[in-house]
Amino acid sequence: MNAEIKEAIRDEALRLGFDAVGFAPPRLAQEARAHLVEFLARGYHGDMGWLAARADERSDPQTLWPEARSVVVLGLNYAPEEDPLPALRRRERGVVSVYAQGRDYHDVIKARLKALAHWIDGRWPGALKLFVDTAPVMEKPLAAAAGLGWQGKHTNLVSRDFGSWLFLGEIYLALELPPDPAETDHCGACRRCLDVCPTAAFPAPYRLDARRCISYLTIEHKGHIDAELRPLIGNRIYGCDDCLAVCPWNKFARATPEPGFRPRTALAAPRLAELARLDDAGFRALFSGSPVKRIGRDRFLRNVLIAIGNSGDAALLPAAEARLDDASALVRAMAAWALQRLAAAPAAAAHRTARLAREENAAVRAEWHAGDKHGNRGLPTGGNHSYLQADEAEGS
Repeated sequence: MNAEIKEAIRDEALRLGFDAVGFAPPRLAQEARAHLVEFLARGYHGDMGWLAARADERSDPQTLWPEARSVVVLGLNYAPEEDPLPALRRRERGVVSVYAQGRDYHDVIKARLKALAHWIDGRWPGALKLFVDTAPVMEKPLAAAAGLGWQGKHTNLVSRDFGSWLFLGEIYLALELPPDPAETDHCGACRRCLDVCPTAAFPAPYRLDARRCISYLTIEHKGHIDAELRPLIGNRIYGCDDCLAVCPWNKFARATPEPGFRPRTALAAPRLAELARLDDAGFRALFSGSPVKRIGRDRFLRNVLIAIGNSGDAALLPAAEARLDDASALVRAMAAWALQRLAAAPAAAAHRTARLAREENAAVRAEWHAGDKHGNRGLPTGGNHSYLQADEAEGS
């Protein structure tokens, strides 16, 4: 009987538009739990204190909800129509991660999870809970246990059918259902995701130091980004897709049919000069309904100005100059950094002298002094994009 319930739930989930459905027990493998302990102990989580704050619940679904007897893991394909990496060469434009170019995925997935939960409750009444990336749930190990894919060397989920392009959501059920077979690792000898990382954020395969990850730096990190990492960010202004995009399993993926995940015109390679002009109201209007909105205007402009500084394009100097008097010290600091990378030495020196005479914020002053010490630091490499061509992954 429970096997029939499980298949009925799977059929309904697919009817509602989910692309992948699996069932797992409400337990994590010891290896996954050990990885979390190591990740936190090494400080790889950086500013993300919320990862450590509820680590016990994160590492054990039944600690989070003792009534859980089964986990339904659901995936939505968000694969792009085109390879996102060529946009990195358009240095006058910013690159927003594929997942954030459309509607906020939390809203899309949650609506479908609620519809599925309502359908389940109407037929087999009982307690259940649903989650989308906002609760202490280790989604990727659960997805692997449910057979949706495996955690690749880049630590993200890889699917035979959807490559590295799956959003995940979960429904915890008090109803015990038979689990699906777990997926096994099919990365083989492939290192594409590790070797392409511009900031060397992977200390080893299957290990991520978020403190060096561009997605973490441009989204989660609230303060100033270390000067040594800024040139490596290139023109990535929100997130990074490099390690996902080079995965050879993506050749089996098809572009998402979900209208909400298709890129907005304004977010597909937007001009840096236009983004640098955004005030708070303009930022909120542009990113209404987008996950980008949550980082706020100041952090976003921090990212934009880093991209301007990395552009090597003197035509973007006015965009940096216009932000030197910004109300946000975070923005002013990156405007100073960008200007000193783009301007000729005499012009940079004149700005430096004038600004230091009246700038009171220590971090902004430090950026001006750093420019005086190091001078124009030349064009950045922007990371490694000589992608491997050999089919090294198992099954590729």
